[in-house]
Amino acid sequence: MRTRSVLSAAAVLSAALVLASCASSAPQGSTTADADASPVDGGDLVLAIANDPISLNPSGIGSGNDTLYVTRQLVDSLLYQDPETSELEPWLAESYTANADATVFTFELRDDVTFSDGTPFTAESVKATFDDIIAAGALSQSVSSFVGYEQTVVVDDDTVEVHFSTPNAAFPNATAAVGLGIVGAATLEVPFEERADGESVIGTGPFTLDTYTKDVSTVLAKRDDYAWSPAQRDNDGAAHLDTVTFQVVPEASVRTGGLESDQFDAIGGVQPTDVDVLEAAGLPLVHRANPGLSFGLTFNEASPIASDIAVREAIAAGIDAEEVRDTSLNDLFNVGTSALAKNTPSWADQSASFGFDPDRAGELLDDAGWVAGDDGIREKDGQRLSLDVIWITNFGPNQTSLELIQQQLKQIGVELHLSGSVVPDFLEKQTAGDFDIAWGNLSRADGDVLRTQFSKATTTARIDDPELESLLQAQLAAGDPAARTEILAQAQERIASRYYQIPVHELTSILGIGAGVHGITLGADSRLESLVTAWKDAE
Repeated sequence: MRTRSVLSAAAVLSAALVLASCASSAPQGSTTADADASPVDGGDLVLAIANDPISLNPSGIGSGNDTLYVTRQLVDSLLYQDPETSELEPWLAESYTANADATVFTFELRDDVTFSDGTPFTAESVKATFDDIIAAGALSQSVSSFVGYEQTVVVDDDTVEVHFSTPNAAFPNATAAVGLGIVGAATLEVPFEERADGESVIGTGPFTLDTYTKDVSTVLAKRDDYAWSPAQRDNDGAAHLDTVTFQVVPEASVRTGGLESDQFDAIGGVQPTDVDVLEAAGLPLVHRANPGLSFGLTFNEASPIASDIAVREAIAAGIDAEEVRDTSLNDLFNVGTSALAKNTPSWADQSASFGFDPDRAGELLDDAGWVAGDDGIREKDGQRLSLDVIWITNFGPNQTSLELIQQQLKQIGVELHLSGSVVPDFLEKQTAGDFDIAWGNLSRADGDVLRTQFSKATTTARIDDPELESLLQAQLAAGDPAARTEILAQAQERIASRYYQIPVHELTSILGIGAGVHGITLGADSRLESLVTAWKDAE
């Protein structure tokens, strides 16, 4: 086996390929008081989550974070993104390099890794996984990371090259995500749309699927021969736990009560209202602000009303984001200041474009010809100022936030109709364009998330803005980290000044941890990391 090497800046193109943390908060990403304790092997962990995963196919479309919590345990990634520094480090790949224009990435792979069915992990595994994502197209959550993809070339068993026709400086970062986790040949023999139940998912991760019962639980069992966790995870062998059960418990209060009564060892999706309850009970919290796209309102530019910038700007002025945060969340959550959340590399403050000013909102709508009707809702040329908002029900405070925004905007004569749904239905509405406004966020520790959300080629908001498009593509080709940060700042300014998206609040992931449970951490994307380090006190 080759010696594991650290991915230094000297090993790569001087682009945004080794990412430095920018404007990061001080994350509370792991359980405390673990450093002086000795891990105990054995035991079963029960972690309650709010939503059924829907799909256990790592690159498929599931129910958001709860899906990724599970699939992270089944598959490993080429690279690991350090949550403290945002730098990319070795995992299945020992190192990588890029050519001068960020169109070819060469990964040197470990030669001692196997899939859970005993077959070896090789360069062919990488090629087959990536080609499978491309072939799946819109069925995959990960296809947007492959803009300009040409081919993956197997150089030898332990070396693979990924080729793009246009620069893709964000690709190395994307390889650290669960969605680009490598799967075995047996998985790829099963049609993509038939992998949701996880039975065919063969990965190199520290756990394997035992059972999946829809809307009830997913049970995982540890691999005894696992020995290739990232060095930063402080466990170079198999997981300490024997099994992990992700139990579906939709009601937040039931999850909290179950943690207090020792029915669960940990819970995900802790609601802001339950933070004080758990702290009063002496139970630790693991929390970390999410990088990526802030929670906010993204307008469908194909909508006759939402395409009017005067309406968008008025709505921005009619929202009291601080009141929304304080009412539906708590001070663990930041008020939105840009399309990007604050701890995303390349975040730039755009708060000057926003701010609660209902008088200005009224003036903007008056000037645009929107006149208040008998019930206070404005009208223009016989059309009511009424917009349909779609949102996902996988995060409890979403409804509270939107109902408050609905009340705030009613005061300036704007009517919102709220339509919540599960992830697949939400995505179907987005794709069909059956909405005026979409409420949501997207966690990713790279500013390229702006491209996946606002580029003409990938956006469901139907944005056609050559100036913004030029910036989004330029950051993807930038050969210097500082230059890329500047371009992304300009892109954020363009998004803010055109009010394509109105940031309201950022997301913070919060886990509740039971007494005697250790080593549960949140990664750079503020999602659950591999549970290879988790353990429980001996009973």
